[in-house]
Amino acid sequence: MIPRSGREVSRVEGFSDAVFGFALTLLVVSLEVPESFGDMKAILAGFVPFALMFALMCWIWYEHYAFFRRFDAEDPLTITLNCVLLFIVVFFVYPLKFVFSNVVKLMSGQPFAFREMSVADNRLLLSVYSAGFVGIMLVFVLLYWNVYRRRDALGLSAEETFDAYAGARTHAVSVSVGLVSLALAWILPVNWFWVAGPVYALQGPLHWRNGVLLARSRAKAFPLPRGDAR
Repeated sequence: MIPRSGREVSRVEGFSDAVFGFALTLLVVSLEVPESFGDMKAILAGFVPFALMFALMCWIWYEHYAFFRRFDAEDPLTITLNCVLLFIVVFFVYPLKFVFSNVVKLMSGQPFAFREMSVADNRLLLSVYSAGFVGIMLVFVLLYWNVYRRRDALGLSAEETFDAYAGARTHAVSVSVGLVSLALAWILPVNWFWVAGPVYALQGPLHWRNGVLLARSRAKAFPLPRGDAR
């Protein structure tokens, strides 16, 4: 799906960009100015978690950007869902940073907070992460579903209608993975509940398969004219 250009930035987009910028600012202001070389090394050790969080925020922002560039939707439900999305993004900045920071420490062999936490707290932490992820992806599902539902009122073309359906379906795949992780965090026994984290790796093959199927459906529904090099 290629975002449509040539349209002025709406107030909804402008407000959303400001909130995304504020969320990124929260990641930066949490870092204190180093007073010693030891403090500097501690900040440098947090570079990878910060980079991961920054990349995650940029990905969410791009998904938001692609939706509002593609569809000129500013109805009450869209605005409400957008506000819910921004609330989740801002609220989960610090919990997600905590998760990423300790995952990097775990992978690099450094002391990490997960080891000092009880099993119940670790389950809760995985649940918080999954809840935030599911919440964000579910909002995108509902945004695309709302556009698909209002396709006649918005005057969408057949291809735009297909894009709305494809967007809802694609983000529904992410929601399903998050729900599986959330369930595993509480169902699996103590020695195996950590699997709820790596299960997110399933997104790769699942989204690849979904993309292949959607591409086939699009090619069948909207065949390119002969000689079209697109």
